[in-house]
Amino acid sequence: MTLRITWAEASARRLERQSLTVPAAAGTPVAEVVGAMLGAHAQVLSAAEVSVGVRVDGVTRADVRAALWEHRTLVKTYGPRGTLHLLPAAELPFWSSALGAIPTGPSPFATDVRLSAARADEVIAAIGDALDGAYLTIDELGDAVVARTGPWAGELVMPAFQTMWPRWRQVMHRAGQRGALSFGPNRGRKVTYTRPPRFEPLAADAALATLVRRYLRAYGPATAAHFAKWLAAPRGWAGELFASAAVAGEIEEAEFAGGPAWVVAGDTDFPSEPVRGVRLLPYFDAYAIAAQPRETLFPGAAYERALAGGQAGNFPVLLVDGVVAGVWHQRRRGRRTTVTVEPLRRLTAARERELATRASRVGEVLQAEAELVIGKVTAGAHA
Repeated sequence: MTLRITWAEASARRLERQSLTVPAAAGTPVAEVVGAMLGAHAQVLSAAEVSVGVRVDGVTRADVRAALWEHRTLVKTYGPRGTLHLLPAAELPFWSSALGAIPTGPSPFATDVRLSAARADEVIAAIGDALDGAYLTIDELGDAVVARTGPWAGELVMPAFQTMWPRWRQVMHRAGQRGALSFGPNRGRKVTYTRPPRFEPLAADAALATLVRRYLRAYGPATAAHFAKWLAAPRGWAGELFASAAVAGEIEEAEFAGGPAWVVAGDTDFPSEPVRGVRLLPYFDAYAIAAQPRETLFPGAAYERALAGGQAGNFPVLLVDGVVAGVWHQRRRGRRTTVTVEPLRRLTAARERELATRASRVGEVLQAEAELVIGKVTAGAHA
């Protein structure tokens, strides 16, 4: 008999597994929580700090930075969709192989600009050698790469942001995937790079199978198309990957959102109680990006207000009973930060009190004293 899963059940389990229903206990390693999220988007580091902090009791941005720069249990590098993520250092063998196995389209660079496979490998090896035990700025790294390869690597041939970048920079994300490069702490206003802890990559097939299971455990039930969207990968390739996992008995089919979807084989227990309460998620929070179907997570006016052309993550979001019901932003001045929430529905007095607690927690994560401001409501229903 086909397992039937409702949105309320799926939402409740996803939030529970994301430590958003009840935060993980104080003392839980931040790398463990980041692993359950399948990485914390870190294009803006403060957003990643809030993503992690709201999931673990007592954690602040200082704890996240200590995990990154002191204990090195987290690594800031190129993750899903080629964007910057915090990933557990212990999981790099899996992530490196899985991300490197995702098919990519043709190179966007002209033939005389792009690197051959052999020269790309040479540059990646040079990056890893230069960064071993060192923290270098982009200019310092460029000089080191050119010194180890040749002048061709430093030729300014890549159009980028109204300027030209040296040829070697077109493989920086691949260097990150292969474990030759990760981000280090800023040196003043300048970004630095270093080499992450060394590791032995998993076989590609095993890494991809692990990625499917990990994704479905965190965000299932889901379809191959949902998985492809999350990874920015080809749908056909994702479909074949899921079909192979189904044949191997690693995943099983369920009915969800009016059609077939998948869960990890045997992972069929769901909470009986629906999600209640309010939560604040920052820019590009993993849950807001990965949970599908997006039309249900962002119902009605939320789809227009909290998405940018259908793309999740560009706005911090207010969740009410597990769905997006507004946006928010914060402005910091010294030791104080103002958290302004713009709900799409009027909040009850009880929910406003809960929201004040959530805003206070955001302030604690950022090591600031938070003041909540509830902005103008743009729709009339109560929440």
